[in-house]
Amino acid sequence: MDAPTLPPQEDRFYIELEFVQNLSNPKYLNYLAQNGHLDQESFLNFLKYLRYWKRPEYITHLIFPQCLAFLEALIENPGFRRELALPQFIEFVHQQQGTHW
Repeated sequence: MDAPTLPPQEDRFYIELEFVQNLSNPKYLNYLAQNGHLDQESFLNFLKYLRYWKRPEYITHLIFPQCLAFLEALIENPGFRRELALPQFIEFVHQQQGTHW
């Protein structure tokens, strides 16, 4: 089987930009948790890779910078990852997010 090919560098930038910003959406985080993605070591490694968005040359492209707080919580806090599967926790996160806006 051939190895998957990567998209061109410019396309990859926009794909990863869109993905990292989706981490600011509690319902998307709930989807990831309920479908077991947050339990996969390979997915957690991908999240660690996305930390490059914290660098000054990348952070300026973010429209929803709170996604970086969620990124860190997903990487560093297993309890947070588990709680994301619970609808009541998602509602709480959504309310807190609205309070901060």
